[in-house]
Amino acid sequence: MRSLLRVLAAVVSGVSVVALVVVGGHTAASAAPACAVVYQPNQWQGGFTANVTVTNGGAPVTAWTLTWTYTGSQTVTSAWNATVTQSGKVVTAKNVAHNGTLGSGASTQFGIQASFQGTNDAPVDYAFNGVSCNGQPPTTTTTTTTTTTTTTPSVPGKCPAGAVCDDFEGQTGTSPSGLWSVGAANCTGAGTVSVDNAVAHAGTRSVRVDGKAGYCNHIFFGTSVATTGPVRVRYYLRHTTLLPASHITMAALKDSADSGRDLRFGGQNQALQWNRESDDATLPAQSPAGVAQSVPLPVNQWNCVEFEIDRAGTLRTWLDSREITGLKVDGVPTPDVDQQWLARSGWRPAPVDLRLGWESYGEGADTLWYDDVVIASSAIGC
Repeated sequence: MRSLLRVLAAVVSGVSVVALVVVGGHTAASAAPACAVVYQPNQWQGGFTANVTVTNGGAPVTAWTLTWTYTGSQTVTSAWNATVTQSGKVVTAKNVAHNGTLGSGASTQFGIQASFQGTNDAPVDYAFNGVSCNGQPPTTTTTTTTTTTTTTPSVPGKCPAGAVCDDFEGQTGTSPSGLWSVGAANCTGAGTVSVDNAVAHAGTRSVRVDGKAGYCNHIFFGTSVATTGPVRVRYYLRHTTLLPASHITMAALKDSADSGRDLRFGGQNQALQWNRESDDATLPAQSPAGVAQSVPLPVNQWNCVEFEIDRAGTLRTWLDSREITGLKVDGVPTPDVDQQWLARSGWRPAPVDLRLGWESYGEGADTLWYDDVVIASSAIGC
């Protein structure tokens, strides 16, 4: 993915999808442009998402406002990584807390979802903090790609309204920052977290975790999640070593309804599993019949992992869009699956964060890459 928020083309049955890349920002040779803008829409019938990259062409700023004008009927309905409002045909996008500071030549990215009727022409009259980006008519480069299909898939790549989405393309340091903090809740060892510029699910960057063997080799990068409603998480994960027989964790969520103990998603007996830290319950049960209802995590390829934790006490897990039978809590005890998990009545999880990384409790080391993370309240897809 080429942007901070991965936005995939939405495809409707029998409808062509046209992607336009419009680059604006050329001014007279005597003055540098106030900004450069890359506006990338992905369109379906009556609607579209657009990823917007803005580059500061002037002095460093600690806050920014980007405006543009639509020439058609476009109406913005939601946005992410910016606060976006619309008055008539004029759209105003303001930074949010984590992306307001832009040095000279620095860029940031945000996205919108919108509806339209008729044609969906590119915006005009970009301005950055009140200064026109285009002192002269902009140079426009248009690339058109048409795809036709007879199916109607979902739009898994877009960032839903109110969601947290990051493909790490905006990370400029050696360690993930902005939304993310690096560390572990209890103890750390030799494991490391870094931004990797050589391996990515799409684009050029991912977050690499070098997970080490041995007790207390814990290392994560994490961010907070909404404290109401269900928590739906989707990320792409690549790793190099088969899951070990001993217990490891690759994602953890602090449960404020369980004395701050973790819900841990990882593996045991060479298959994916959930573990509840407070009573060490596992999902599925670690019997041969239970483990058989989970799946291993393939190595040396990108795997799409998605799970949902409902605060009513249900838990569902998917790998590459296929729900895993052994990783489901549905309120009805199933032998070898969630019978042990539900032996403690009244489980009502309330996660407050998401941490991705590695915990080892004995044997097992692995190198992992995480990319295209979405934290939402509804289905996302792969």
